[in-house]
Amino acid sequence: MLRLSGAHAGTIQAGPAAGALSVALLLAGCGGSGSGGSGSDGSGAGAGDPAASGTVTLVTHDSWALDEKVVERFEEESGLTVEVSAAGDAGTLVNQLVLTKDAPLGDAVFGIDNTFASRALEAGVVEEYTPADLPDGVEQLGGALTPIDQGDVCVNADEAWFEKSDLEVPKTLEDLADPQYRDLLVVSNPATSSPGLAFLLATVGAFGEDGFEDYWTSLVDNGVKVADSWEDAYYVDFSGADEGGERPLVLSYATSPAFTVSEDGSESTTSALLETCFRQVEYAGVLAGSDNPEGAQAFVDFLLGEDAQAALPESMYMYPADPATELPADWEKFAPQAEAPFEVAPAEVSEHRDEWIERWTETVVG
Repeated sequence: MLRLSGAHAGTIQAGPAAGALSVALLLAGCGGSGSGGSGSDGSGAGAGDPAASGTVTLVTHDSWALDEKVVERFEEESGLTVEVSAAGDAGTLVNQLVLTKDAPLGDAVFGIDNTFASRALEAGVVEEYTPADLPDGVEQLGGALTPIDQGDVCVNADEAWFEKSDLEVPKTLEDLADPQYRDLLVVSNPATSSPGLAFLLATVGAFGEDGFEDYWTSLVDNGVKVADSWEDAYYVDFSGADEGGERPLVLSYATSPAFTVSEDGSESTTSALLETCFRQVEYAGVLAGSDNPEGAQAFVDFLLGEDAQAALPESMYMYPADPATELPADWEKFAPQAEAPFEVAPAEVSEHRDEWIERWTETVVG
């Protein structure tokens, strides 16, 4: 079975390791960016523009995995050199950007998602920039964060396990608390995992700020297991990963079943419960105070361009932001998006995120 990476691999780093990482990234950011003045008219420097030159340091999450050949082609066409500095999960990424606002870690950023976007905007770590060729249907946040990809975080099921057990696959969040599914579900911790946080937000969207704790109490009573990371949940506990796991329900992505397809391509061994989803959106932007803002603008343009958008599904396992991008042939069958994912307004997430995580911890972990 193919081992997933890309956006599926997100975990939030904390503690001494994150502190050491921030120092290393600070040194890399200070020494890695090429020179370049900020454009006075606010317009972007596209690929091939002589203003976009030198080195562009991209600060991103640990799950950055865009096809290297696509990035190399951008470098050849633009004359830029791209250096990548990984800063942990989306939450750690934003925290590092805020802490180093006066000494930016790089020039461009990718991987700020809609659970942390408001924090980045409020802290002013990204400057206003709108790509000239913003596709129809793609809407920025605050004139500074440009959507690059999106993906639905949903519970996945091991189809073979349910067929063998003669048990119907659950469909809804409420089903997961049904006693017939006792001890079958594993999720990741919202305090240490971005998919875990997305699923917590799904329950807030479904049951409200006053009702999500009761729902999680019902999951605890029904034997839900909590793993620290997506990797642990999927590859250690999930039976559908074929690595010895014993739980047939796991928190993952709606795109995950496209990577558990049989050799003849006729079916997937897993499925996504599309009535349990929260949609993550990942953004790119130009870091305020960077050494090479024109190069950063060109890189944002590139990420929203045809080559990078087309590469996202296979390399990052996410849907491209541009709805006109052609998707892999099997995605329509095996990786459809949720028709009505649960939503929580970004402003509400910004105001209550830490509080909701604390309340979840008290309810679930104790």
